[in-house]
This record gives sequence, structure tokens and C-alpha cells, in this order.
Amino acid sequence: MLKFSIRRLVLLVPILFGLSLLVFIIGRVIPGDPVALAAGPNASRAQIVALTHELGFDKPVYVQYVNYLSGLLHGNWGQSIFTRRPVLSDLAVYLPATLEIVLAAMFLAIVIGVPAGLAAAVHRNKWPDYLARAGALSAISTPQFFFGLLLQLLFAMTLSWLPLSGRFPLTIDPPRPVTGLLTIDSLIAGDVHAFGIALIHLALPAVTACLTPLASITRMMRTATIEVLQQDYVTTARALGVSPRIILWKYVLKNALSTTLTVVGLYFGWLLGGTVLVETVFDWPGIGQYAAKAIVMHDFTPVMGVTLTIGVLVVLTSLFVDLLYGVINPKVRYQ
Repeated sequence: MLKFSIRRLVLLVPILFGLSLLVFIIGRVIPGDPVALAAGPNASRAQIVALTHELGFDKPVYVQYVNYLSGLLHGNWGQSIFTRRPVLSDLAVYLPATLEIVLAAMFLAIVIGVPAGLAAAVHRNKWPDYLARAGALSAISTPQFFFGLLLQLLFAMTLSWLPLSGRFPLTIDPPRPVTGLLTIDSLIAGDVHAFGIALIHLALPAVTACLTPLASITRMMRTATIEVLQQDYVTTARALGVSPRIILWKYVLKNALSTTLTVVGLYFGWLLGGTVLVETVFDWPGIGQYAAKAIVMHDFTPVMGVTLTIGVLVVLTSLFVDLLYGVINPKVRYQ
């Protein structure tokens, strides 16, 4: 297991290097003049030239990339034009909010999708199967922003059960930040009231974001379970009189999850970069909304920082999924 982990960690180095190079190139080919924007509309030509020299944009491209890579390694990710703060400081504020939605959405998708797919496969071509397939098809066909608006209309405006938008009420002090995730910080502080408030604000965005991954996980789990149920070792176990419950939970579930893990890992990365609509609908202060505002302002430094952050998290998620493969299927460790 140690050698397997080391091999995967070594492969991260060229991936992260290539990602930093790609982000740098994107930041240089995007139309617009970041120096002129940073200097302001009333800046003179001399001021623009001086700022260009200060930012290092007058140097050769390869020198700029070396400086950019060195800045990344030393925690200098540039400064945002519209917030006037370092990008890394902004990411430290906005990233936990997005992670809270993504983690909650993936938790709901896994907890509901895996049993639903398993039940659909076991009761194939019966009413649980039809119900799961119809639900998955409806979920994957519904736009996230439209579903979010429907939830707001029903639960916030009609029934008044849940808040319409926002992450925490402005009139109440949030828990002391430790992880940046309000639900976790509330539990760390032992503040049950704050945890409840954070949870009801998180409910609608998390349900909205989980819609697409829930559908895909259900469908993939159903397909993988049906395939595993047709394997020879399952037939042998049935012939030997092994309890159907033991076969299902000890052998079938474990092997079917190996295939479903790939979908879970992919959708975690997809949600990180695709929460901008959910954050916009629910006025959620995450990196999606942060990047969208930066794009409107032609502020490329935050966009590069968000892209790099999402890329690193996707790579780390892939590594975690690979390690889980090794835990679930020991044969993977020796490949």
C-alpha cells in the first residue's frame, strides 16, 4: 500500500506543473489589459509603463512564468483588482463556502444514490427499479438553476420553512472560524443553535447541487450492481447456500462501489467548478461567484487563482479515489 501511494504521489508532480503552465498561458491569452485595469481609467502612459515594470509584464514570457511559479510556491498568488486584497486571502474566505456546498451535496448524492441504485438492481424491472430510473432521468434533465428557484419558491416563499438565500444571518454572530465551514465550526464551538442555523441555510443549495451527481451515481450503481450479480462467484455463493443478504452486502456492494467511485470523484471536481449557478441563485459567497465577478471586471488574477485551486483539488481528489481503489480492491495496489 505504501508503494502504491508513493507512485500516485510522484505522478502528481508533472500534473501540477502542467496545470500551473496551462493556467499561466490562459492568463496571458485572455483578451484585455490587466495592467491598464489595475492602473485605473485616469492613469497616464508613464504610470502604465511603470506598473508594467513593477508587475514584471515587460520581461520575457519564460521569465514571467518562472516568477509566477516561484510566487505560487511562496504563497504569492497576486492581488485582485476589485477586492484590493491578495488572491490567496480571498480564496481562504470563499473556498470553504464552496467546499461546504460540495461536501454536503456529495454526501446527499452518495447516501441516497448508492442505496437507490442497489435497490433498483436487486429489484430489476420492478417498481423500485422503475422509480429509481424515472427519478434519475428527471434529476439529470432538470437545470440546476431552475430547480433551485423552484425550491426557493416552495420552501422559502410559500411555506417559509427555510431561508431564501445567504449563508448565515447578518444579525447573528457566526461561530469562530476554524475550518471556514460554518457547520463544522459550530460543532467545534459546541454551539448547537449556530449549527442549526448554518444547516438550514445550507439545505436548499446542497439539495440543488446534488441533483446531477445523485442521478449519475444512482444509474452507475444500478449498472455496476447488475453486472456484479451476473458474475460466477455470486452464482457459486448462491449455490452454496450463502444468505442473499450476505452476498449483497459483503460481496456485491463492495465490487459495485469500485466502479461508482470513479463517478463520485469526477462529480466532486465537477461541482467545484460548476457551483457558480447555485451560488448565484442562493447568493452564496463561494469561489464560483468570486470568479464570475472577477470575469465581469476583467480581473484575471483571481480567475487564474480559482482555476489553479480547483485543478489542485481535482488532482488531490483523483489521488484519494485511487487510494480508495487500493483499499477496496487489493489487486489495484500491484498495478
